[in-house]
Amino acid sequence: MAHPEGSRAQREQRRGPVVRRHGQMQAGTTDQHLLDTRGAADWVHEDPFRVMRIQSEFVEGFGALAELPPAISVFGSARTPRNSPEYEAGIAIGRGLVESGFAVITGGGPGAMEAANKGATEAGGVSVGLGIELPFEQGLNPYVNLGVDFRYFFVRKTMFVKYASGFVVLPGGLGTLDELFEALTLVQTKKVTRFPIVLFGSAYWSGLVDWFRDTIVAEGKAGPHDLHLFHVTDDVEEAVRLVTKEAGR
Repeated sequence: MAHPEGSRAQREQRRGPVVRRHGQMQAGTTDQHLLDTRGAADWVHEDPFRVMRIQSEFVEGFGALAELPPAISVFGSARTPRNSPEYEAGIAIGRGLVESGFAVITGGGPGAMEAANKGATEAGGVSVGLGIELPFEQGLNPYVNLGVDFRYFFVRKTMFVKYASGFVVLPGGLGTLDELFEALTLVQTKKVTRFPIVLFGSAYWSGLVDWFRDTIVAEGKAGPHDLHLFHVTDDVEEAVRLVTKEAGR
């Protein structure tokens, strides 16, 4: 008569924290798969290997940014023209943040991001660009003096928040809105503290703010106090003052 433990061993396979049973069991051992160099290279595209890539991106990002001085993340459209008032405002904001003792972090791309990096670099500050792998390659703009490229949006977004004391948000598209609402959610749920958010350009943001107040808050989907999670301004000096004052400088 077979031992019960032997029968169970035939029905169950344990690999670290993973338990496989019945049709999910795999042939061979973990060491065997590691040391066996024969066969296809499909494993580099599988989820367990992706976890290692994700981990390496966190390690590289943490290592590169760990010694940053206090910083502010500046967001805005990659499509902002260089000859536009928004671009000039981005330069002035980047410069003002450095003069207030902060490094500037952007997504590292062109447009409003480039403008903020340019202002920071020309003011002699730390100008950070956190790039992202996209189908339409952009590359880091020439005003970045410390850059990190990422494969994964969620790793990059962690860096924007972890190493920044606040956000200045210039007019932008879907990526900018994604970053804005990420920040609002983190502040509302108290995942981060003392994290000022300044929206620059009242004409651009007024429709969103009206919808927030007249629809989201009016229908009880958010509280009236959530309208105080952000500031709106058209003045560069006020934007810098608001974000740096609340960030502790």
